[in-house]
Amino acid sequence: MKSMLCWLLAIASCGLSFATPLSQEVFGTDWTQEKWDAIVIGAGTAGIIVADRLSEAGKKTLLLEIGSSSYGITGATERPAWLTGTSLSRVDVPGLYKSIFSGSETLLCPPGVVNSYQACTIGGNSAINAGLYFQPPASDWDDYHPKGWKSADVQAATNRLLRKQKSVTKYSRDGKFYLQSGYDAAREWIVDRAKFTDVSFNDKPNDKDRVFGRPAYNYIDGQRGGPVRTHLQDALKRKNFLLVTGVRVLQINQDHGLAAGIQATVNNGRINISLSPGGRVIVSTGAIASPGLLMHSGIGPLDILKNLSSAGMPTSNWVVNPAVGEGLFDNPNTFIVFSGPKIQSYTHSYNNPVPADRDLYLKDRSGPYAFASQTSVFWGYVPNSNDSRTGVQGTIDSSGFGEFKGNNTITMNIYGTSGLLSSGRVVLSTDGNFLPTPSPGIYYSHPRDGMNIAKFIYSIFQYLPSSTPENPSPVGLTPLNLPRHSTVDEIYKYITTWSTYAVGSVQHWSSSCRIGSCVDVDTKVIGTANIHVVDASIVSPLTVNPQFGIMVAAEKGAERILATWSR
Repeated sequence: MKSMLCWLLAIASCGLSFATPLSQEVFGTDWTQEKWDAIVIGAGTAGIIVADRLSEAGKKTLLLEIGSSSYGITGATERPAWLTGTSLSRVDVPGLYKSIFSGSETLLCPPGVVNSYQACTIGGNSAINAGLYFQPPASDWDDYHPKGWKSADVQAATNRLLRKQKSVTKYSRDGKFYLQSGYDAAREWIVDRAKFTDVSFNDKPNDKDRVFGRPAYNYIDGQRGGPVRTHLQDALKRKNFLLVTGVRVLQINQDHGLAAGIQATVNNGRINISLSPGGRVIVSTGAIASPGLLMHSGIGPLDILKNLSSAGMPTSNWVVNPAVGEGLFDNPNTFIVFSGPKIQSYTHSYNNPVPADRDLYLKDRSGPYAFASQTSVFWGYVPNSNDSRTGVQGTIDSSGFGEFKGNNTITMNIYGTSGLLSSGRVVLSTDGNFLPTPSPGIYYSHPRDGMNIAKFIYSIFQYLPSSTPENPSPVGLTPLNLPRHSTVDEIYKYITTWSTYAVGSVQHWSSSCRIGSCVDVDTKVIGTANIHVVDASIVSPLTVNPQFGIMVAAEKGAERILATWSR
């Protein structure tokens, strides 16, 4: 078996940049020799918010990021030629969202960091996702989170978040909606025929059963928003805050749960960075990487710690916490492609946008490139025999997918959300590199989940006109990869059998260090004295895209940490 040093690689071997401080002023002569009240690991969706709030409260805060710049405002210059001469990077333009799936040398985690498709950059996944930004219904907090994290408990955090980052449906600065043929066809199907209610999700965030509407985004003036555009800009103005990029944190230096600091690679050298007396370490590297970092720090399930000990990890300071990594969740997704006689498909181009659309965006931040391509979204619940319910979400995109990319095609992503029973765990790879890895069985390990999603698809298919892929309907929408007249059992088999269209990851990883089992209500890792996790790991599966809920959890987590600081 290879040594643990295979995981503890210097950043140069991972293609990462040298450490770069970003702050109003540099601390002392060497920031690595300073002592910090708070060391926040990961400048992603949650970590930025936590670091902002802790520094706002006067805590001397160090925010460490393994990657480098992302948005233009952070100094990023990765962009297509048509953005040359602007202050924009590829990240800033919502319509370039899908291009990330073709890769990026500066935004995605390189090999040797985590066995998953993840962002390693300032902003984390909020810098590469579509920017969908739906407030979770109150039931998500009340039904799936413990006391102290119910909807009433997180309301103040939600309000703080919305004051910093609004949720918008009118994404284009000219106030118009674009690429609407798919929206019109979906609305006719879901609202006019299936009798879902057309609602404004920002006005009625708790309405998530048989509802349809326009997507909500976190965009700001036609550009990608997120904590980099809001919280980080405030934090960078403070003299007690420092962001450093190109730093790979290897482990938390802890003795039986009491952290003294962290060990990291900086500019190809390994260093220790220390906490002040009473200081805290906050892990915010995502639902796969955060449990992995805890494990490499001697905190986690006994079986994983034993595997690490056989590779040379000391056993003297273990903190056995079986819930670290448990419950890892991602939305099980199915792509269903439709054709329609009135559909006008649209695919955003990274290098060669339609000239008129390019110019409209560059001049006015308007048009198709002012949003990520989702034109409509709908939700419903499937009741269960024990009075619980399973959430299902559908999102309509502006173009086809896979083998079906004709000019009259659109794609529906449909996936299970809250109330699912299937989950996995974070494990460490068995190849000797010990990389944080999703276990098998994440999707559809419990048959109820697939059956409920199949029932939902079947129910809405009944409101489509009669058709087959070979004989499409002359009106309305025709499903192309899953026939209109499929039975529930046929749909179940299709969505639970891997293909280009089914059982694919949507990278909505969450729930691997849940409140009440892995961390306490103050986000402190159970069994430790001053180590916290605040990111998607602590959030239970939500009815909506997770970004908004993760940001609320970050606001609330920072609040709970500050409230306990003097204890």
